[in-house]
Amino acid sequence: MPVVKLVTKLVIYYAGVTALVMVGLWLFPGLREYLPIGRVQSLISEAGGATSKADAARVAAAQFSTLSASLVWLTSAVGGALVTSLPISWVYMEVRDRHQYDQSLVDTIIILPLVVTGIVVIVQHSLALSFSLAGIAGAARFRNSMKSSGDLLFILLAIGIGLSTGIGAMELAIVMSMAFNFAFVALWATKYGARKGMKPFLGGYETGEHATARAPFETAREPLSPAP
Repeated sequence: MPVVKLVTKLVIYYAGVTALVMVGLWLFPGLREYLPIGRVQSLISEAGGATSKADAARVAAAQFSTLSASLVWLTSAVGGALVTSLPISWVYMEVRDRHQYDQSLVDTIIILPLVVTGIVVIVQHSLALSFSLAGIAGAARFRNSMKSSGDLLFILLAIGIGLSTGIGAMELAIVMSMAFNFAFVALWATKYGARKGMKPFLGGYETGEHATARAPFETAREPLSPAP
């Protein structure tokens, strides 16, 4: 059954990534300083008003005195964004209705977190750059409209992952990715909210049909018979 295969694939992937990170931190404890992790606790404390000015200064993303250390942190952040967004693309490819499947959205789900991560690193310490970015985004507006509000959820999650890894809270990105994926798989498996005769957002998993199927309202064409 496709739903069981997808859940198994997700569980193995998340467990493998988590085990790899834990083993790496256990073998090399100093590696933690070069990874984009650990900021969630500071964000929660800051939201509750439990941080001082000194704590707020430490909340900022990691700053390093050497180029090599900075490159390691940036590479880890971008790589973490890629690793976290990859299973989201798997879920989209499996659960999306085959008639509304969009390959460009799959590519966007993977690439957008990497771009957002870099943008956050650039603008997080400069108010002027933040306003400049807003102007650039306004000049280059998206002209590709979403086919469904459900597709927008994938875009929003991709942006959230990029923001999380960019500020050094990769653990938040992983939790968001896991919760989103398993929630969508549950909706897909139970056909939650589906109504007969209504346009579906999630495809049916019983037949295992995907985007290669015939498009809606497409009529079969009979082969032309040779002229006598």
